[in-house]
Amino acid sequence: MTTPEQGTSARAETVQDLQNALREIEAWEKGQQDLWFWEKIGRLPFQLLDKLTPKFIQDKIGLAMDEVGSFVQTGGRYLISERGMLGRLEEGHRKAGGRPLEGPLTMQTAAGLPLSVMDAAAAELAQSRVTLATAQGATTGFGGIFTLAIDIPALLGLSLKVLQELAIVYGFDPKEKSERVFVIKCLQFVNSDIVGKKAVLSELSDFGSESRQRDALSQLQGWREVIAAYRDNFGWKKLFQMVPIAGMVFGAFLNRSTLQDVAEAGTMLYRKRRVLERMRELEEAAGAR
Repeated sequence: MTTPEQGTSARAETVQDLQNALREIEAWEKGQQDLWFWEKIGRLPFQLLDKLTPKFIQDKIGLAMDEVGSFVQTGGRYLISERGMLGRLEEGHRKAGGRPLEGPLTMQTAAGLPLSVMDAAAAELAQSRVTLATAQGATTGFGGIFTLAIDIPALLGLSLKVLQELAIVYGFDPKEKSERVFVIKCLQFVNSDIVGKKAVLSELSDFGSESRQRDALSQLQGWREVIAAYRDNFGWKKLFQMVPIAGMVFGAFLNRSTLQDVAEAGTMLYRKRRVLERMRELEEAAGAR
C-alpha cells in the first residue's frame, strides 16, 4: 500500500510541510488510473451470476444494501467506539516525543495533533486491518459458495469500520452524518472507474464547506451504486472463491487487496482534508496579523 511519509517528531507543520504533503496526495490521485484488465473482466460475470446465484446469497447482498442505507442515516451497528482510536493516537503522540497533553485526548484535541502522528497511526491501523481481512477471506473462502454469502457483508462491514477509524485518526467525527457520507464516498471512489474517481475527487475537493456537504447529502441515492459496484468487483475473483478449499487462497488474497485499497484511499482522502484545513488555518492566522 502507498503510505505517506511519516515524520519522526511531533512538531507543528510549516506551510512548506503542508504543501509537500499536498503534492504527495495529488501525485497519488493522478496515479489512480483506469481499471486494470482483470478488474474490467471481473465485473462481467455478475451479470450471469445474478441469474445463477442461490437466493440466500442474493438476500445477503440485499441486506448489505439496506445496512449501508442504515449506516448513512444512523450509523447502525457499524459505528465504532472512538476511545480505542484516541488511545492509539495518544500513544503515538508520546512515542513521537510530543508535549504532554492536558487531559485525555478528545475528538476536538485530536484534530490538532501533528500530521506525522496521524500518518503513523493510520499506517499501523491499515496494516492491522489488512491482516484481519486476509484471515477473514481465508476463513470464508474455505467453504466456497456457501460461505461467500458471509464474506460479502463481512468485508463491507470491515471496510466501513476501517474508514471510520481513519476518520478519527485524522480528527473527524464519524458519528456526524456528513462524515458518514464521506465514508460512503471513499468506498465509491475505491470501486469506481477513472471517470467515477474523478467525479468523486471533485465532490470531495472542498467537502468541509456547508454547500458541498449539502450536495453530497442530496446525492445519497448513490449509496446503492456503491453496493452495486462493490458487489460487481467480486466478479471473476469471487468465482474462484466459490471452489471449496482452493477458495481459501483466493479469499485471503482478494480480501487483503480490497482492504488495502480501502485503507489507502481513506488515508489519502482524509489526510488531504486535514492538510487543506491546516493550510486554511495558517492563511487565516497570517492574515490576522
